[in-house]
Amino acid sequence: MKKVIAFDIDDTLNVAKTPMTSEMAGVMADLLDIYPVCVISGQKLSQFMIQILAPMGLLATGQRLRNLHLMVAQGTQYYTYNGPDGGMAVDMNNWRQVYSFPMSDAQTAKITAIITQAARELGYWCDNTAGDIIENRSSQVTYSALGQQAAPEVKYPWDPNHQKRQSIVQRARQLAPEFEYEIAGTTSINVFLPGMNKTFGMSKLMEELSVERQDILYFGDMTQPGGNDYPVIQMGIETITVKNWQETMMAVKGVVGVSR
Repeated sequence: MKKVIAFDIDDTLNVAKTPMTSEMAGVMADLLDIYPVCVISGQKLSQFMIQILAPMGLLATGQRLRNLHLMVAQGTQYYTYNGPDGGMAVDMNNWRQVYSFPMSDAQTAKITAIITQAARELGYWCDNTAGDIIENRSSQVTYSALGQQAAPEVKYPWDPNHQKRQSIVQRARQLAPEFEYEIAGTTSINVFLPGMNKTFGMSKLMEELSVERQDILYFGDMTQPGGNDYPVIQMGIETITVKNWQETMMAVKGVVGVSR
């Protein structure tokens, strides 16, 4: 019997960078009535609010939110609900930061320069993008080839087999081997200090909840070597690989059904 259910975000709970559907939000609310739930992603807290919490609306009761654990930037930033029962889920003041492990300004600047150089050398740097290409997420830097706000229909065809991003990562490693690089989402690369990937976040979660790896069931889409969910598999945590949020929803409905 599992004690904690954990999820990646993009292409696991939703279409990349878009809010969960109302149906998915309802299933998550049902799950939160039964289990502590962890959502862990390379994204920043504001995106958790947009993609996960806002769609839950009135379903996000205080009791349910207290069962929700937000692992931001691969779990290098951890938030729990600290608001009233009737508090707004999307009010950041209702979330307590348990810890944060930021990088230095010098580290962030070096990563930004290296990933920019690698993308430009390989011809993958896009000047006309929707939003920032490079984003400082405090404990990691994220490169999004087409911009943070690019539409899904533009992003999905850009690098479906990950070859473009693998080439960028290979060149960036040559330039700065002291950092770790992971392919994430549809057009992104996360860059961070060694060991600060989802292994770090899930290990911290186990400490906070006093559970073991065999107590956790994890859902993710990027479980291949080099993907940002792969470290969870390497930890020995039982993982279900999904292609999209619809597959996750069907599986979670099954979990809820057998747990009630």
